[in-house]
Parts: sequence; structure tokens; C-alpha cells
Amino acid sequence: MSDSGATDSEAAELVAAWRKRGDYLDSPDGKVFVVDTPASTAPTSSGPPPLLVLHGFPTSSFDFRAVLRLLSENRRVILFDQIGFGLSDKPDRRYGIHLHADTAQHVISELGIDEFDLLTHDMGDSVGGEILARDSEARLNATVRRRVICNGSIYLDLAQLTLGQQLLMGLPDEATDELPVESFVNGVTGTFAPDREVDPVDAAAHGLLAQTNGGLRLMARLIRYLEDRKAEEYRYTGAIESHPSPLRIVWGDQDPVAVIAMAHRLADRLVGDTDDGGGAGEYPDMEILTGVGHYPMIEAPERFARSVLAGLD
Repeated sequence: MSDSGATDSEAAELVAAWRKRGDYLDSPDGKVFVVDTPASTAPTSSGPPPLLVLHGFPTSSFDFRAVLRLLSENRRVILFDQIGFGLSDKPDRRYGIHLHADTAQHVISELGIDEFDLLTHDMGDSVGGEILARDSEARLNATVRRRVICNGSIYLDLAQLTLGQQLLMGLPDEATDELPVESFVNGVTGTFAPDREVDPVDAAAHGLLAQTNGGLRLMARLIRYLEDRKAEEYRYTGAIESHPSPLRIVWGDQDPVAVIAMAHRLADRLVGDTDDGGGAGEYPDMEILTGVGHYPMIEAPERFARSVLAGLD
């Protein structure tokens, strides 16, 4: 991240413009920032259902800013910041996957959605797993039609946590002194593919969003989703593997954290689950994005958007 005043000023303008694109929705746990984008083309009754996007740790729905126009050409796209992230409220409390799934379910209910497609990334993969489990248990009051999963630690035994993540996990589950924004930005951009150029204004905007409402004091609390991930992998990843909706895997092959082996394991598990003659032995719908790291929607937005849409259309 650049220290120049010009970069910081441009980043602040970018965040302000993003804030104007959304609105706030009250939830039992605080105000949720939602960007509800209609289809660019005139909607029809036969068009696809809305696309719900679940972001990851430690960033926010702003991750998908560069792909929003492409994703919303023919469908409504709903982005939101989980409680504790981005522009949403950030109470000092215990955070975890069930809280985030509750927030997602509240957004679905408040927006009157009864069927949707699902795009998930990083922590959002696990939150999506809980959403899928609730759908299978008829507790969601909505139906997942299709889904796309990308770059998340769905098999924790394969995850290569960064040094920063390990340090956060070693801290008590409580608020701390504010993490330096430069450390936050470097931690995020350090998971990009090694040869990817980092836009300093975009990177600074991610830092500003994390800093909003004291969020950089909560990093040791927000990362506790990994404890849930470990304790209930059978539930979250089990639902990802077994939910009947069609699944497309989109994965950056240079991810240093959610390594490419996770995508291949998921694909192999899906093949193993197909034993009824309806495609047995066929490799699942998957695209590996070569030369792309942990944030494919930022690092290669056009390739990522095209790949996602291929799994939804």
C-alpha cells in the first residue's frame, strides 16, 4: 500500500462511491451493508434467480466490485458485508460460521428471495456449507438452485495458513489494539499470485473498509470461524459435497492458503458420490484459473466472471 496522500484520497473516494451503491438492512446482530444490484437487461419471469455472494475473511463484499457489472448483466446480484466486516456493524462479540449463516439467511428472508444461486469464496465457502445444510434440512425457507465455489479452506488439513493468520489464532478471542492497516493490506495482497500487480488504490480501499467501525481491533475474533470450521467440517464440507444443486468449482492455482489440492480433493469426492449411473465417473464441472492466487475476482476479474457465469447458465 502506498503512503502517498493521493492514494489514500483516491481510496477514500472509492469507498465512498461503494457505500453509495448499497444500503443498510437491520438484523438481530446489527446493521448489514447490502449492495442489491438489478440485472442490466430487463428482467423476465423466465430469467435466472438472484445470485447471492458470500465473501471471505478478512475482507468484504468489495472484493467483487470489479466483477459486479459482468455478473449482473442478466441477473440480479446481491452482495453484503457480514457482521464484523466491511461497512456492516462490528460489535465486540464472538464470531463464527453460524452467526454469518444467520445473517445470510436474514438477508435472504428480508429481500423476499425464495430461490437463488450461490457464489462463495474463502470463509464464505464454509458459511455457504451451513446454508446448504439448512436447505437440505428444510430450515432455510428458500432453495439453492446452482452454486459456484472458489478458493476457500474447505479441507482444513490441507490449508497453509499465513504467518499472520497463525499469529491471530494464537491470540485470545478478544479485541486487541488496532492492527496496523499496512499489515492488513499486506496480508491480503500477499495471497495474490506472485507475479500479480497490486493496484495501490484498490488495496488501500480494502484497508479502509476493514478499519471502518474499529474492525482492525477485531481480527483475532473474526478469525475464530476456523475453530467452527475444524469442529464441524463434517457438516459444512459434507453439505458442499452432497447438496443436490449443480456445483462448479473455480479455483486460482497459485493460492498459497487454500491450495489447489483442495479443489482436486473436492472434485474427487464428487466423483465418488456419483454412483447412480447418472454421470458416474465424469469429472465435475471445474475450471482452474492458471496464474491466479487466492482472490481470483480481483486478480483476474474477466476470467473469473466468465467462469462463474458458465456454472450458472
